[in-house]
Amino acid sequence: MAKSINKKLVSVLAAAAFSLSAFTAFGSSAETENTTEAAAPAADDTKNAVAIDKDAFDKLIQSGPTASDDEIASSEWASAVKKNGVLRVGGTRTSFLFSQLDETDNQVRGFDAGLYQLLAQYILGDSSKYELTQVDSSTRESVLTSDQVDAVFATYSITPDREKVISFAGPYYTSQQAVLVKNGNTDIKSVEDLSGKTVATQAGSTGPDILAQYAPDATVQEFENDIEARTALEQGRVDAYVTDYTLILNAIVKNPDKYQVAGDTFGPEDNYGIGLPKDSDGVQFVNTFLKTIEDDGIWSDLWKISLGDRTGITTVPNAPVIGGAAAETETDGTEAASTEA
Repeated sequence: MAKSINKKLVSVLAAAAFSLSAFTAFGSSAETENTTEAAAPAADDTKNAVAIDKDAFDKLIQSGPTASDDEIASSEWASAVKKNGVLRVGGTRTSFLFSQLDETDNQVRGFDAGLYQLLAQYILGDSSKYELTQVDSSTRESVLTSDQVDAVFATYSITPDREKVISFAGPYYTSQQAVLVKNGNTDIKSVEDLSGKTVATQAGSTGPDILAQYAPDATVQEFENDIEARTALEQGRVDAYVTDYTLILNAIVKNPDKYQVAGDTFGPEDNYGIGLPKDSDGVQFVNTFLKTIEDDGIWSDLWKISLGDRTGITTVPNAPVIGGAAAETETDGTEAASTEA
């Protein structure tokens, strides 16, 4: 057991990203004419990244609300968690802003991690009473359908196809696509400036289709993963990289001086939800929990500690409408790069 933006936001980020000197799918990889030798992969400079304030995070989690016995008894899902004495979570430990393991104290911290620890506090009265099963994009549904976990927190996009198999609470976070360029680039200021440019994106993601719609005159090169795409950008083999904003934010935070965001986000909204068993009454219970921490200001404080304070963004985004329409697209390959999406 472990112990344990909306457009307004992005406008702020666009300005903040230029001054971040104090601080970050699937298919065939693209080929270029000048790649006779294997390219060195982009290296994340995490040692210089702004670390999460562990004391502030832990204090916030411990201050979380606790549901009444009657509230728990009204939900079969919550009652089962209470009876088991542990919240079984499907999640990750390598998502720098959302759920990162700190090997010095064996604690997982970040926006997603904070949410499931708060939920453990809400049901069990103890934020450490969770059991984490690591998942990736290919196992998130299966751990729910096989009853290995009670809920999945993993920058998990709500999509119609996924809703055929599982249910979602939330959304609790909203992202879109954004344009990443090398720091100091003054030529590309928004997606409108990608015409005639060579643009990287991830194969198998929504990136190619979105670029076809929003930058039809760009030359698109598809790469296997985030690392390959950013390597091409750093080496000048592409002019820009279009992917999910959350992944871009992660890249900026982990790599001081390398990147900046060009303009606002664009494209369909990508809503992150909490995965639950299909037709579980846990959806209503978890939505009530989310509404409670939003009303108490805990959602905003968690966002500040996990994301805002680490990126220099001072404007807290509005939380998405709980129970709102599911996103129509999915962005497999979001924030945590190697496994999550």
